[in-house]
Amino acid sequence: MKAKDIEDVMQLWLYTNLKAHAFIPEYYWYENFNEVKSALSEAEIYVADQNKKVIGFIGLIDNYIAGIFVSEHMQLHGIGKQLLSIAKKRHPVLQLHVYKKNLKAIGFYQKQDFKIIKSEIDTHTGEEELFMEWGNRPF
Repeated sequence: MKAKDIEDVMQLWLYTNLKAHAFIPEYYWYENFNEVKSALSEAEIYVADQNKKVIGFIGLIDNYIAGIFVSEHMQLHGIGKQLLSIAKKRHPVLQLHVYKKNLKAIGFYQKQDFKIIKSEIDTHTGEEELFMEWGNRPF
């Protein structure tokens, strides 16, 4: 990600979260916008673009996927899979949380060989989320 991409990345983050998580009050995403924006500098971010326009990104903190976001009109075109492929090449194990009500995302991750490890409650939203993992843990 380049500095010029930050605003596009954040708008994609906000819009995608609002659309994918209609079960969470909108104010939650707006309240967290600035915190997420400031955390971008600490994350490993890979951006997919088309005609110099951000159409997707993946954010990682070590082996943890903070999120994969793809523009609504570009979903089901393999962008998320390509972004995830970059992360898989760089990390032997990947972990993430996904809301249990986000069936589309769960299906995507399961197709990419992620396994559900456990279920827990997100203390910020009160929603059930699944902890998922991909890869081979070294013993």
